[in-house]
This record gives sequence, C-alpha cells and structure tokens, in this order.
Amino acid sequence: MSILAQHKYPLSSKHHVYTCLSPCLRTRVHCLATTTTTTTKPRPNLDQLVIEPQLNPLQTLVTSPPSRPILNDPSLRSTWAHRAWVASGCTTVMISLAKSIMGAAESHMWLEPILAGLVGYILADLGSGVYHWGIDNYGSDSTPIFGAQIDAFQGHHKWPWTITRRQFANNLHALARAVTFTVLPMDLASNDPIFLAFVGVCSGCIMFSQQFHAWAHTTKSRLPALVILLQDMGLLVSRSQHADHHRSPYNNNYCIVSGVWNDFLDKQQVFEALEMILFFKLGVRPRSWSEPSSDWTEEIENSSQITAD
Repeated sequence: MSILAQHKYPLSSKHHVYTCLSPCLRTRVHCLATTTTTTTKPRPNLDQLVIEPQLNPLQTLVTSPPSRPILNDPSLRSTWAHRAWVASGCTTVMISLAKSIMGAAESHMWLEPILAGLVGYILADLGSGVYHWGIDNYGSDSTPIFGAQIDAFQGHHKWPWTITRRQFANNLHALARAVTFTVLPMDLASNDPIFLAFVGVCSGCIMFSQQFHAWAHTTKSRLPALVILLQDMGLLVSRSQHADHHRSPYNNNYCIVSGVWNDFLDKQQVFEALEMILFFKLGVRPRSWSEPSSDWTEEIENSSQITAD
C-alpha cells in the first residue's frame, strides 16, 4: 500500500525527510512497508521510506547564473601567447600603413590614400557595431569559432566594469589573431597604396576597438588626457554614449570605435529590421527581445560583489 507519510503518519523528531527547497523540485514519500490486520494504526517502517523527486514540468530548465568575478582573476591577465598575437597584429597593420606611405611617396599621390584611410576608419565603426550586435543577440558559448567571445560579452553585460580590469593584450589578442590571418596575405599580395591605406586603418581600428571599448567604461580620472580629448572630439566612443548600450532595452549604441554610426543605426532601426528578417526567415529570436533580465542587469563594482581570490 502506498501512502503519503506526511499526511497520515507524522515522523518523530528523530527522523527527518528533507524536501528540496528549489522551486522546480518536489518530493513524494512512499512507504514500502506492508501492513497487517490489527486493531491499532499500522506504523510505517522508516528504514524503507523512498523519496521520489517530482519535477515541475513548467520549471525543468534551470540555468546557473554566471560566476561572479574575483579579484586578480587569472583569466583577465595577459599571457605571452596573448602578447605575441597582439605584436603580430600590430606588425601586420604597420606593414599595410608603411607600404601605403611608401607607395604614395613614390607616386606623389597623397589625397586618395588619406581618403581611403578615412573610409576605413568610418567603416570600422560600422563593422564593430554589426559584430557587436551579432554576438550580443545570437549564439552561445558552444557556437563554433565565436563561442568564447559570445560568452565573454554576456558576462560583460552582467559586470561591465570587469573590462577595465582586463589587461591590454588579454583584451586584444583575439582580434589581433584575426587581423593577422586576414590582413597579412593582403599585405603580401598588394602594393596599391590606396587599398593598403584602407586595409591598414580599418583593420587597426577593429583590432583596437576592444581597447576603445574598455576606455568607454573607464572613469575620466583614470584615462590619459589624450584619450579624453579624442572621446570629447567624437573620434573615440565616449563613456556617456556607450553607457546607453548598458541600459534597458539593451538594443542600441552597438558601435564601439567612434560611435559615429550609432545615431543613424538606432534612428533607422536597422538592427531591428535585421532581427525581424532573421526571425521570419530562420525562426531565431534575438536575446534583446527577451531583455531586460537579471543576466543583463549591470552590477556596479564594489567590494561586496567581488569574490576574493
């Protein structure tokens, strides 16, 4: 006979059956003892109590919250491999610019390479916005190639200030590696000063966009005077502009080089249109449609929110 022990046979203080306090887990207690005909109430054999977990079907999917950052987190430090990739990326960019300058000097053609470099700078900001929008809204940490950056950006939305703790090469090495593999073959294959000026400036801005991003999260008291001047002039994305990206509804101001494209893209709802196209074509919902959530709620840096190492 199967009975609910908590309803008819309260246990003594010597025996306790703990139920899970999680909202998605319930317990059911069955007594496996057999009863015999007697004039007194049968007592269950407590050694044969079986606890069966019963999942709430509405709450079966439970995701663990991201781990809190810790002081002196080793994952925020630069390694020699990081430094090597940044050095490689910088060398690749310098080759582009040097070949462009030498080609312009030989041909006495300066205006076109300068304009090409300006176009590269402007398009780098647009590219940073499109890429930022993509990894903010689609994919997961298991996505091939981009998974690590997707996971890092989701953590960044929870604790934006951690980017200011990330060391320089640690912050730039992934983009520097991409620049090395994509731009170096172009440097070797082309001698066109116009093309190389565009490639050098565009790839350099993209590679350093994560540093510009970090400066947009850094207080002015900790920034070099030159960086503050460039932010105030609108040549680098400013702290005040990028702060809007970390406020509800979390679907604007994606560009992180100069931010010059942000106003146009947001007013014209370009990313919202792309999201609708992807949804109707592929059935994929962007994360911004479900936000704000606790995973994207900015937590301010203070001692109570940092776990000591």
